Amino acid sequence: MKYIIPIIMILILLKAYRNKVAVYSSFCEGVEKGMKTVIGIFPVILAISTAVGMMRESGLLELVSSLLQPLTDLFKIPTEVIPLALLRPVSGGGSLALLSDILKEYGTDTKIGIVASVIMGCTETTFYTLSVYFKNTRVKKNSLIIPAAVFGDIVAVLVGVAVSAMVTT
Repeated sequence: MKYIIPIIMILILLKAYRNKVAVYSSFCEGVEKGMKTVIGIFPVILAISTAVGMMRESGLLELVSSLLQPLTDLFKIPTEVIPLALLRPVSGGGSLALLSDILKEYGTDTKIGIVASVIMGCTETTFYTLSVYFKNTRVKKNSLIIPAAVFGDIVAVLVGVAVSAMVTT
């Protein structure tokens, strides 16, 4: 198993040689295109990272969680995972840190730990993905995309909670 990466690299080089592809120049062109993409999306990443940090440090996540508590109680969503459900569509790194905190505090085999893990696995960093997509494709008519994506995240959280309830019961 430890030789799988070298084997794949050798196969790629052999295929390139067979097709008379200039491997080094193709690699350099790919790196150049990748760097242009990184430079293009860097402002978006910086803005999202700043916003996530401000939301966590200001207590906004906890405030919104407490405001949503009557609704989350109705759907039997543990209050402790609401900040994760709110942050996950915005930031993968921030939500991973929250998941880590939840698992340290409540454990991995608890209902809260399982629900948090399932939410993390069944949702997407929607706003990050959309911002990168919109930046690279220059989509102008996006008024229905964001509500549909948010609806998808809400459904994913509700289904994740329902599935977790079946597992932990």
